[in-house]
Amino acid sequence: MKYVYNPDLNGVLGAIGLGGLRQDWLGDPSLALWSVAAMVVWQYAGYSMVVFLAGLQGVPAELHEAARIDGADSWQRFRHVTWPLLAPALTINLMLSTIGGLKLFDQVYAATNGGPGTASETLSTVLYKEAFVYGKFGYSTAVALVLALFVAAVSLVQLHHLRAREVTA
Repeated sequence: MKYVYNPDLNGVLGAIGLGGLRQDWLGDPSLALWSVAAMVVWQYAGYSMVVFLAGLQGVPAELHEAARIDGADSWQRFRHVTWPLLAPALTINLMLSTIGGLKLFDQVYAATNGGPGTASETLSTVLYKEAFVYGKFGYSTAVALVLALFVAAVSLVQLHHLRAREVTA
């Protein structure tokens, strides 16, 4: 994916009439983190879709049929039948995405190494650099502990909020 963001390959944008969009996607501090985020979203979109498709298969057809008989149109069936029953799939996807985003390392390290400057640094890249580049193992352990506690706290709050919205068929 790093090659897609290569400024030299932006000629494709010019060839299709979008030359104004040519950027140094990973070299511009205001775009680097957003470019990595787009790469991560693209990487995990398929996984999220599989979870949602599994959730859709768990929605009983009888509920849709009953709603159709009661006069609900397709939007109302989605809003009042399908969407509430997809809450467990949404919980799983949001939990995994949040945890993955908070501990993101490999995509940032491979694409930008935390740069330019520190524009795309994450706690995981700080942890890595402090331990293995600067040799500050105590500081990196403290960063790891803060990261673990932060991920746990955010996950517990998110799980509590999302589980309260779940319904069963």
